[in-house]
Amino acid sequence: MLKTGEKLGAFIVPTGIGAAIGGYAGDASVWARKFANVSKLIVNPNVVNAGGFSGITHNMLYVEGYSLDSFFKGEITLKKSRNNKIGVVFDKSIPKDVLNVHINTINAVKTVYGVDIIGYEVTSDEVGVEFFITDLGPSVGKVKNIETLKNAAQKLLAQGAAAIALVCMFDDPEEDNIDYANGLGVDPVGGVEAILSHYISKELKVPCAHSPAFADYSISSEIVNPKSASEYITPTFLPCILLGLSIAPLIGGDMDISQVDYLVMPYDCLGCVPVYEAIKRNIPVYAIKENTTALDVSNDNLHKSDKIIVVETYEKCLDLIKSN
Repeated sequence: MLKTGEKLGAFIVPTGIGAAIGGYAGDASVWARKFANVSKLIVNPNVVNAGGFSGITHNMLYVEGYSLDSFFKGEITLKKSRNNKIGVVFDKSIPKDVLNVHINTINAVKTVYGVDIIGYEVTSDEVGVEFFITDLGPSVGKVKNIETLKNAAQKLLAQGAAAIALVCMFDDPEEDNIDYANGLGVDPVGGVEAILSHYISKELKVPCAHSPAFADYSISSEIVNPKSASEYITPTFLPCILLGLSIAPLIGGDMDISQVDYLVMPYDCLGCVPVYEAIKRNIPVYAIKENTTALDVSNDNLHKSDKIIVVETYEKCLDLIKSN
């Protein structure tokens, strides 16, 4: 519980694992917003990122995955922040027309929302992002020249930025998972996006999130599944991460893991750091049975812990938290 007497929860849906709820484009937002109505809520970017939209609210704490793990380990504390100064790093391989669309997006977000974006830097070398879906299900990838992102980000931090948005060039992912538009399977780019943001968070200790850029920035006229729809009606995915980063907590503050009251996770992806640390620290972990993933890591086949409470739906979990 926070010093204000308010509950502090964490609502996590890892990216790139095909979560039935939260594995697509901001489709876990509706539930995260309900949980944020009853407590302060730590969310990872994947929960609320939705292309040109964002599910973020001022009662949420937008924390990238590497920093989230560090927080649960007790290695860092968080400081609530508002209107962070943001710097944007663009991959050198982004074509001029695609870059211009993203610059227009930055200016639109600044104008409409008042987000403080101090400027952008283009990397000195091409980043070289590759991604694919493994035979086991999750999406993964590799980055040929990740250090060039750090070099550009450091220039922005020297100019006063407190948070970093990354935009790297990606090949069209449709062939990697043709069912994604139908609300099935795994987000093909989610795994490598985590690699990119984890790297900056680890190296520079600042809030970070990534938005992919594609050569084709046209809006689709095809009807797609509602869970994926927000990514098919916007030329860039940059707005959601700028909105999230603008209110992301900074590293170093008076909020620590001892204040967390509960953790909410999909049913079968319980092999991550936050779950292990929550069990160690006697923090209740709610495993939501309606939210399955491409993994098979449940309480039954891994932890067998009485700190993990299996709940059928997010609705029932919300009721439990309200009553406790």
